[in-house]
Amino acid sequence: MKTDLNTIQNLILKAAENARRETADEPEPEKPKKSKWPIACTVGPGLEGAIACESKVGYVNGTKGWLVYRGYDIFDLCARSTFEEVSYLLLHGKMPNMAELTIFKEKLFNYTRINKVVRQLMGFPIEQMSVMGALRLGANLMRREYSDLDMASARPASFEAISSDEDSIAMETTPHGSNHATFEFKSRSNRKAAKSKRGFDKLSGLEDSYHLIAGISCIAAATSRLHNDKLPLEPQPDLSHAANLIYMITGKKPSPVEERVMDIALILHADHGMNASTFATMVVASTLADIYFSVGAGIAALSGPLHGGANEDVIRNLREIGSAKNVKPWVKKKLDQKKKVSGFGHRVYKAYDPRARILGPLAGLLLKEKPELNPLFEVAQELEKTVMDMFGKEKKIFPNVDFYSGLIYSSLGFDEELFTPMFAASRVSGWTARVLEYMEKNRIFRPRGLYTGEFNQMYVPIDQRK
Repeated sequence: MKTDLNTIQNLILKAAENARRETADEPEPEKPKKSKWPIACTVGPGLEGAIACESKVGYVNGTKGWLVYRGYDIFDLCARSTFEEVSYLLLHGKMPNMAELTIFKEKLFNYTRINKVVRQLMGFPIEQMSVMGALRLGANLMRREYSDLDMASARPASFEAISSDEDSIAMETTPHGSNHATFEFKSRSNRKAAKSKRGFDKLSGLEDSYHLIAGISCIAAATSRLHNDKLPLEPQPDLSHAANLIYMITGKKPSPVEERVMDIALILHADHGMNASTFATMVVASTLADIYFSVGAGIAALSGPLHGGANEDVIRNLREIGSAKNVKPWVKKKLDQKKKVSGFGHRVYKAYDPRARILGPLAGLLLKEKPELNPLFEVAQELEKTVMDMFGKEKKIFPNVDFYSGLIYSSLGFDEELFTPMFAASRVSGWTARVLEYMEKNRIFRPRGLYTGEFNQMYVPIDQRK
């Protein structure tokens, strides 16, 4: 590719300028402060609006169009950082120095070489499984290979716990906002011993997180190659994590621009607040299940079409539309049928999704040298303009992260079945970072359900029922 890497940085910084200018009139958020529990908040169905915990990992502001990791603006990270550096930041709470980053990158590379797990995976009918299904299975195989958590001796004894579930308390009582964990061990010595078995102490938890960040990428790549009747490839020591991911999928070493764009895509998906897969991961972890099972729950949640997979729909829609001249009638037909247009709108953002601001220009950059995909990009640009003209200013409906990410992955040579697994390969950094943070003051998740059924029903013998 002829494009200079400085061009990518300039595109991102330009997007940052546009974002700040367009949201300048929106009020600045209050400075974070220590919460006093219990917190009063308005809760909707599906726990919408509920506040479940405190976190320093990431922050999303929908009206300002902000995405922040550990205090760092996403535009700044994408312009100047790498996925390895961002993963370290999320897990450790600080930017690494050169020595720390070197060690971290070496560990990620070594942990990507999971040959035994891949061989075990090949013993299953992988060709009949989705890549997300293989990721879920692979997380379990990694658990067995890299930990002793399947051993009976590794399970915390229930009698050591003070309380395991709030069902022991009448659920109609007011939450008291205790500072102590609902599931905690009686003494510091017992607690320390139990932690070493659970795998949630800081040291082993971090190492397991490194294993998962490296391993999920490797499993996704290996499964993709097996689906295409090719053998899995081992990572190359001279490549970055992003470059190795492309190489292990396509068999080709990427250009510097392809590597950088992949790196940025991974950064953008690494964390995004208390979304469904992050919440699922944390709920499982809060029971003191280990981090492998917890990440498996995150993968399972992400596999649902309401969470992951919208970028696949976008690509299918772009192909269905065919050319820019067909966009307006296609949109009208969709709206007449009261159907959504995939890739637009977001549950949180009422401003342009900062991730889409970055991915849009990068997709155009990559596709300049992919003439076979140029028509799809032209359709995407016209579709964005049409929907924005109709709903952008009035209803605050803008492109989201899924609108352009599929085009980027397609330009890198990835099959559509890999789009959601690439999400998982990145988000595992955020999942594990939030789990390790939450476990420091763990409290098992236990929301209430609103009972709307009957009372005082009389039992009728079966031979007397109509």
